[in-house]
Amino acid sequence: MAAMAIVLISVAGPAIAWVYPEHRALAVLAVMRLDDDRRVVFDQLWAEAREGDEQRLCVHGAELEQGVAPKCIDWAALSAIAGDHSCSSRDMLETARKSDWILEVADVAAQLKADLAQIPVTMPEAGIESSKDVISDAQRRFASAATRAARVNALRSADIRLQRADPDYATRAGKNNAHFLLARPEPTTDLRTYATLTLKPGSEISAVGVYASFHLSALQKASRLAHGDLAPDERRALARSAMADEAFALHFLQDSYAAGHIAGTWGNTSQRQGTHDFYNQNGLEVFTWKGGNRSVVLMGDAHMRPEDADIAVVAVIESLDQLLDVAAGRGEGTSFPYTPAAHAEPDPFDVCKSNQLPAREEGLGARPEHIPFFAETLGNTPVPSLGPGLGSMPRFRSEVGLFSGLAASLDGRSVNGGFVEGQTGRGWVAGLDLSFRAGFGLDGVMGEAGDGLVYGSIGFRSDSPSTNKFSDESRGAFGGNLSAAIPARSGISLRLRMPFYLVPGDLLLLSPMYLVSPKTYTEMAVAAGNGGLIPWQLGWATAIGRFQFVLGRELGITFYGQTGNDQLVAPSLNSGGPARIVSFKSIQYDVPIAEYRPYRAFSTNQSSSVVFQLFGSVDKPYGASVDVPAGSPVPGLRTVWAIGLRMVFDWRYYY
Repeated sequence: MAAMAIVLISVAGPAIAWVYPEHRALAVLAVMRLDDDRRVVFDQLWAEAREGDEQRLCVHGAELEQGVAPKCIDWAALSAIAGDHSCSSRDMLETARKSDWILEVADVAAQLKADLAQIPVTMPEAGIESSKDVISDAQRRFASAATRAARVNALRSADIRLQRADPDYATRAGKNNAHFLLARPEPTTDLRTYATLTLKPGSEISAVGVYASFHLSALQKASRLAHGDLAPDERRALARSAMADEAFALHFLQDSYAAGHIAGTWGNTSQRQGTHDFYNQNGLEVFTWKGGNRSVVLMGDAHMRPEDADIAVVAVIESLDQLLDVAAGRGEGTSFPYTPAAHAEPDPFDVCKSNQLPAREEGLGARPEHIPFFAETLGNTPVPSLGPGLGSMPRFRSEVGLFSGLAASLDGRSVNGGFVEGQTGRGWVAGLDLSFRAGFGLDGVMGEAGDGLVYGSIGFRSDSPSTNKFSDESRGAFGGNLSAAIPARSGISLRLRMPFYLVPGDLLLLSPMYLVSPKTYTEMAVAAGNGGLIPWQLGWATAIGRFQFVLGRELGITFYGQTGNDQLVAPSLNSGGPARIVSFKSIQYDVPIAEYRPYRAFSTNQSSSVVFQLFGSVDKPYGASVDVPAGSPVPGLRTVWAIGLRMVFDWRYYY
């Protein structure tokens, strides 16, 4: 269990900002808005870049009519492949040119684009102002919840397909803060100070730092295109590398405009993910460095509106303009210093493994002459939120991390008879359970549709007597508990919940694999959290809450008769003879089949919710003996089967 928790927590935490189709849409929009002269340069560079890969790389750098099942990868798609489906410019280009799976990723993205286009970005439920018209308020809130559910389900379907196509998808980008803006340390931090914090070698890796590193690499290669005496093959290699480095850089520049990536990365994993998700869904008011007192509202991942794209594309165009001007050797591009040491290969800097911005090779580092090229672009980016302390943005948490808590449940179940053979009349039993539980909160760690929750619990359970009687012939002779086929009982309850890959418990049994092949075990754990190898256990979001098929994820065991002497009444063997009083014990196993839960709300370090479960149970008796009359033969006891409905109040405190 420890290995599984380590794996799932290691992939917890937000990484992806705009989703693939949003990244590509921003790049397409930037290309479409180039002026005529720069568009000529762009098309020429892309034509050179795709030589030798004409079947895989599209004719046009921005294919406007590309739909589902694309046959090629255009330049605009490279910024979507960057970071989320590759870890360096070199890796991105090789993936785009040669991998078998990247076209499947592009197909998933195209379908997600079509699905999201059918879902409006509406006012979040929390932002709907109450009025005197209760019915109208309820309708608006229901519509908001339905829209949110549709978006969750669209992302769920896409994430499953992306994980199948790209097994490293869930784990690749969650290891550092490369996709996020670093928080400002002080309210007085200006752009120059912030640039120093984020751009110098050794700085904590961030979206601005990664963008600047790859953009500088692209500009240096472009300077050779403008000034170098190059052989045709070398020119093609430089054009390809410069275009690849710029596309990789633009992914992180685009990330800088996603609300959840502006609000700050500080805090533990749970706070980072919860804050990321909240602001992406609800929006965030931001200022740009050179925007003065004019603010804008930005949304985030999978919530991009046309106005968000219009704001973000300004910086994207500025960056792309710089590349094209330097490559063409005209305008402000002539002021960029010629860099003969620039490599002809795409930049190999691995943004997935690095936690700090590396120092560039001698002759390739940033120089004072480069500052204007960064100042213009970064001046259009949002001012990040403050770090911990006074004035910081409110933080939100997701259910990720170690917790302890209490759970109280009330259930009713229909039993197929009593324990004594021949007692086949159906009845009902009600039960109460109070338990202490501890585990790892991993709900929705790979998305709101997932479920990686792991916990164990111990508690005390009490059952009412069943409504069916031990004998139809003795209804008037006894009453209450004495006449019940199944008497009132209490017992010690245990419960265990965890996801599984193919069969229940397989991640626990295979946990030693983590020591031998952590990558394989991680892929299995990620798949388990996303519904398993056959993803039939994913949550399904609706306007009223979340439904999930959970058979095999949870097992409850109750030991009856351990804290007292449970007795039942069995009919006499002889007609008219005295009934027998039988002492016995039993073990009941229950397995939830499906569950429903309303959407949760979280505080800083605790959460509570109500969950409804449809479950089945098996109650197996053992250790029977006859107390009265002495010496009477022990009756044959049978297993009791039941199906029921449980309501659970679940309270957790996170550490």
